[in-house]
Amino acid sequence: MAQNLINALSLGSLYALIALGVALLFSIMGLINFAHGELIMIGGYALLWFAGLPFPVTAVLVVAVVIGCALAMERVAFRSVRGATGETLLMTSFALSLFVQGGALLFEGADPKSVDVLGTLGASVEVAGVSVGKLDIAIIGVTAALLLGLAWFLRATSLGVQMRAAAEDFGMARALGVRANLVVAAAFGMSGAFAAIAAIFLVASTGALTPAMGLKPVLVGFVAIVLGGLGRLWAAALGAYVLALLSVMLQAYLPDGVAPYRDALVYFGIVVILMFRPHGIAGRPGAVRV
Repeated sequence: MAQNLINALSLGSLYALIALGVALLFSIMGLINFAHGELIMIGGYALLWFAGLPFPVTAVLVVAVVIGCALAMERVAFRSVRGATGETLLMTSFALSLFVQGGALLFEGADPKSVDVLGTLGASVEVAGVSVGKLDIAIIGVTAALLLGLAWFLRATSLGVQMRAAAEDFGMARALGVRANLVVAAAFGMSGAFAAIAAIFLVASTGALTPAMGLKPVLVGFVAIVLGGLGRLWAAALGAYVLALLSVMLQAYLPDGVAPYRDALVYFGIVVILMFRPHGIAGRPGAVRV
């Protein structure tokens, strides 16, 4: 049980990185950015481009590249439709996702590629009789630091307060002097940073790169924020950990004949939860209904 809980905590931390990147934009713009998966994909290929450099330098460059791409997405694709309906924003994100995937296919090809990232963290250590991977420790530690840093930023800085105000009521915040372009760009930049860090850990765990590698993570992130409750960042992280716990525990304890249907059972469990909590586990009634 202890081993499974550690695995769930590690997986949930990775899910939380992805979910927070999606939730940041939704809380301010009402945008479910399915092109967020392509930011993760770009981060994965950036690891390949900078593979020959020392890892700290590579990590900084990867984060910078993905943040730059996120800001470019905001400026080119989303700024002109900022006041549009949710359906328009959603279709824009789908179109952008397909465009970026097409670019990756054109320049990188469809064949899977591999890159060794954080290979020194492949070993495990014994903690109270439980085998814990060094990579798992890194994922849990970095995610915890980022969550605390995000909480501090949103509460203790002027830009963070403006982002919180925009999340509550974007129109009113703008009328009171909040700089909309700055707040939205900051949200996209932070979303890109979370995508880059998630890409590093995802590639470190799998070692595989494909143009479609961001599809499953962004779907997982979307499910996590729906499960936790749309509109609250901490609820998105909570949903990510609950989703990981369901996945790991079902994988560990399902009979062999039923184990192949784990994902179906996980999502069935989510549907059951949403039947009783249609706003998500920690969602606010009357805010956003799933």
